[in-house]
Amino acid sequence: MAETYDLFVIGGGINGCGIARDAQGRGLSVALAEMEDLAGATSSASTKLFHGGLRYLEYFEFKLVRHALKERETLLRAMPHISWPMRFVLPLSKDMRFDNSTPTSRILTAVMPWMKGRRPNWLIRLGLFLYDNLGGRKILPGTATISLDDTPEGAPLQDRFTKAYEYSDCWIEDSRLVILNARDAEQRGAKIMVRTKVLSAAREGELWRIEMDGEGAGTVYARALVNAGGPWVADVVRNVARQNSSEGVRLVRGSHIVTRRLFDHDKCYFFQGTDGRIIFAIPYETDFTLIGTTDAEHPGDPREASCTPEERDYLLRFANEYFKQTLTAEDVVWTYSGVRPLYDDGAKSATAATRDYVLSLDQAGAPMLSVFGGKITTYRVLAEDAWDKLARFFPQAGDKWTAGVPLPGGDFPVDGVQAQIGALMVAYPFLNDAWARRLVRAYGTEAKDILARADKAEDLGLAFGATLTEAEVRWLMTREYARNAADVVWRRSKLGLRMTADQIATLDAFMAEQRQAT
Repeated sequence: MAETYDLFVIGGGINGCGIARDAQGRGLSVALAEMEDLAGATSSASTKLFHGGLRYLEYFEFKLVRHALKERETLLRAMPHISWPMRFVLPLSKDMRFDNSTPTSRILTAVMPWMKGRRPNWLIRLGLFLYDNLGGRKILPGTATISLDDTPEGAPLQDRFTKAYEYSDCWIEDSRLVILNARDAEQRGAKIMVRTKVLSAAREGELWRIEMDGEGAGTVYARALVNAGGPWVADVVRNVARQNSSEGVRLVRGSHIVTRRLFDHDKCYFFQGTDGRIIFAIPYETDFTLIGTTDAEHPGDPREASCTPEERDYLLRFANEYFKQTLTAEDVVWTYSGVRPLYDDGAKSATAATRDYVLSLDQAGAPMLSVFGGKITTYRVLAEDAWDKLARFFPQAGDKWTAGVPLPGGDFPVDGVQAQIGALMVAYPFLNDAWARRLVRAYGTEAKDILARADKAEDLGLAFGATLTEAEVRWLMTREYARNAADVVWRRSKLGLRMTADQIATLDAFMAEQRQAT
């Protein structure tokens, strides 16, 4: 007889996995199906930040910013291995201008036309004051004014920048965040199915009948359905559940470029453009710099999102307005792009479209909740809000519980990473600092479970390159749903930046062989 669940989630991005974890922890029975790999689309292609969204203040998105700011420290405490504080340097310049693309800029231009499109420093400082105080900050330091003359922060910048504001946000390993939410849900009893496509979902009495293909092929039933399809959310509504809906998504492509390391400190730069947009330049994977993002309408298949030459050149020109070093296409070592499924609120431009989420409940029979939009920073709050929509259908369920509860491997203090690295090197003397740091930043306290009883590197089995060993690959295959090399080197890590094509091919062949043997 087919299995019946309380909740069935379509989509293995951050919203789907966050909702599955939240619901399973309340005592429901939950299943989740992802048609490809977890975090295989939007959730692994972000700018890797837990942030309030400073620029959203110009669009008066105060509720969104406040929620995100409050969440930063809640999330930081729960995952200190994959998230950490970061200081952001916002250079100031007398010749900085903006266009009239935001409500704030249009009001200022109307009231003070002599500004001629300039974004004054006092306005930036006002925004940072709000940023410091909207979210009840306790861990992260507040805004400061710093000099760029003869300082590490000023060294890579053009000489015309002499002063900057510096404020706080947080880094997050986005795809690992998704994996750990899925793992935590599974450890609590949820069924997580990857490479499993939902072919149809149809109401039968008080249940949904769900037909699947792929690894989890078969039929199951559920009392409620959650559509967390991300860029495919509208497709799930119309073509999988076959429901009528006037709501839709606006697919906005965000592209990023990665270069060799451009500066010798661990702070991020926040650059303002003359077109009213902003980009970040972020320390990335020790030896690289991440630059992004763009906002472009994406009319095609979300799977085919890629950084176009025009987007690459736009980011290079943008960065070249600030850095002394002139960057060219030859400096780009990797690009990636993701499609953000923003709720279609009718905004005139992709940049102006809301980043807030909308939860749409269809209760013409067994309930279906569809998730439109959202930010990675607010995924946990989104999951709680999703539950509020569904709670009356499950009166037996428990209360909210996820705030501050560690994800797997995150059961140590926010400031305890260095201690974890040191302890790992003592327990396993064959590790060097870079190797130990990578393991702790990926797995936290579970790094010891991967290394187990190894006395020397050879005890970890095959070495695939860039410190990736057979022991770690087997862990990723048995515990973290990895099926091929791309899952390992581009989502569960970024070792693809350091491994050769031959090494990745060898890894892929090994993983295929292991799958056939099981």
